[in-house]
Amino acid sequence: MLLSELEERGRRFKLALRAGIPVLILIFLVFYTTLSTNETITFSLQNVFLIVSITFITIYFIYFLMNASVKETLLDQATQGFNQKAFVKRLQDSKSKTLALILIENLATINENYSDAEVDTLLYTIIQKLNLKLKQKGLDKALIGRRFGAEFIIALDETHDDLEKILEEFAKENTTINNIEVDYRFAIVTNTGEDFQQIIFHLQDIIATQTKENSEKKNIPITKDAIEISSIEETIINSMKDENLLLNFRPLLNTKSNAIDIYEIAVKLNSDKVGNILPRVYLPVINRLGLGREYDFTLAKHIIDLLPLVDESISFTFNLSPFSLRDPSFQEKFFTYLNQKEIDPSRLIIQLYERKTHHDLSSYLKTLNKFRTKGIRICIDNFGSSNASMEYIKHFRFDMVQFDRDYVTNLDDKTSYAMLESLTRMSKELQIITVAKWVDKDKQKEKLKALGINYLQGFGVSKPVTETELINRYN
Repeated sequence: MLLSELEERGRRFKLALRAGIPVLILIFLVFYTTLSTNETITFSLQNVFLIVSITFITIYFIYFLMNASVKETLLDQATQGFNQKAFVKRLQDSKSKTLALILIENLATINENYSDAEVDTLLYTIIQKLNLKLKQKGLDKALIGRRFGAEFIIALDETHDDLEKILEEFAKENTTINNIEVDYRFAIVTNTGEDFQQIIFHLQDIIATQTKENSEKKNIPITKDAIEISSIEETIINSMKDENLLLNFRPLLNTKSNAIDIYEIAVKLNSDKVGNILPRVYLPVINRLGLGREYDFTLAKHIIDLLPLVDESISFTFNLSPFSLRDPSFQEKFFTYLNQKEIDPSRLIIQLYERKTHHDLSSYLKTLNKFRTKGIRICIDNFGSSNASMEYIKHFRFDMVQFDRDYVTNLDDKTSYAMLESLTRMSKELQIITVAKWVDKDKQKEKLKALGINYLQGFGVSKPVTETELINRYN
């Protein structure tokens, strides 16, 4: 049984005593007073009124306590773990040293394809299995709560070195529950302080950096020290304020002219304290703190200032957040600055990476068209990796598409090759420029050129260059 269920049972028992004992005492006193007079009880108006009053008070008192019991319950109704309010209270009392956040990454998809009863049963089963796993590993006093729909929190009074391994085992053992596939992601923070909400933000930031590609190939740690995280967060904020952007330029080779006339820009934050900070580390923090639009404008301004320093034939492609693009104040600042600099807007190519179709697609496409009417080109990145990219291209004429890396790295696979060939043919018919990235080998280059792809990018084409090297190259 979950610790939360044991505590809730104890709470309800105490509540029952609070309700029952006073009522029993009241009834006893009434009958004792009546019987002690040695008189026969008669149903006079006074006695009837007394009995009705006692009954009403008893019913009302019990109903009030039952209602309070429901409102003050410690349990999340679906999982029977601690609800968020009770969990926070327990954390404040226990001052846990380790917090872990488990995210059911595909819960939205599960909700779309299964009934509410099936989803509730799934959540209940997950938390029961998680509790059993922790108990098997000697963590009997672990607090387990549900924060929001897809988030579960574990709190320990001590730092447990094997918690990461335990959660990894749990995720592997429970990929399918009740015939439903479940995708987990999790993060752990040690040496936690009293600011519970801040620690949750840190956990969410860690999870946001753990794409499958990174976690599998780069072994990004999922356990972090809270003090270290706070220090990094402070460094990120300071680097943002100082506009310490470190730009890296990846050349795109034009397969027709055999010249490099487009550079894809990759960005890092630079810090004297910790060196270079990668986007997967700083972007979740920046977005959570509401600095995303400020960051995007700083980047756009930097790139616009750079254009006059290189040949007029050179264009830059770079990523801006859809949230910034949709923001009217960002648009006004961006267009105003662009007009002041009097450069050819077509030299700017904004990359979009959309995993899901925007809920208000029509409005979003109107936003993109605002940038298009200014002469700025729009590119969709990782094209062909999701249904969203195909949905966008049905409704909006993009200037450029960058194919998902899987197509390029799996050219020898007949299916991948056939799909890439089909996407390339479609792009040609729609007069959309095509780009293949992650090109490392001559054999890849030959096949991609044969397909008629317009641009190639990767170490097999040219190594990235720094901003200083780029300026020197064209001056």
